[in-house]
Amino acid sequence: MEKVQGEMEIERWERSEEISDAEKKVIQETWSRVFANCEDVGVSILIRFFVNFPSAKQYFSQFKHMEDPLEMERSLQLRKHARRVMTAINTVVENLNDSEKVSSVLALVGKAHALKHKVEPIYFKKLTGVMLEVIAEEYANDFTPEAHSAWTKMKTLIYTHVTAAYKEVGWAQYPTATL
Repeated sequence: MEKVQGEMEIERWERSEEISDAEKKVIQETWSRVFANCEDVGVSILIRFFVNFPSAKQYFSQFKHMEDPLEMERSLQLRKHARRVMTAINTVVENLNDSEKVSSVLALVGKAHALKHKVEPIYFKKLTGVMLEVIAEEYANDFTPEAHSAWTKMKTLIYTHVTAAYKEVGWAQYPTATL
């Protein structure tokens, strides 16, 4: 069940587990199939995210009043944002062997969402969870237990790096004590 605004969960600082070379390979192989359908998968992820967590739509003036998943699916603005999300994840996946690049990309995402968009960081945890669900469902044949384990580490890596950027900029709505 979704928490209403103002009841933000207290998050403890999470550390991402090291992703092994074998896990990086699994992530990259799985992602190559996912990214081949970048826009459609991205739209599926965002629609599920907004259906499961409707309060997340408050940050999107272009489609915050949309309730119907079919209307969301046809939204050019939602499709555009889905491509941006998927492209950012693609950059991270392509650069898993370059931790500085991964940190840099995710720091930019975190800072933009903290400073410009004022998005509560918990939504990144929710979004990455939805991303994992959608990929596991739509690519069930590729989503072995090993892939699931690797992607769980990837999800944590994304969330940890993005929320570190929130802490770095001293985001007022996210007290450092909860990190």
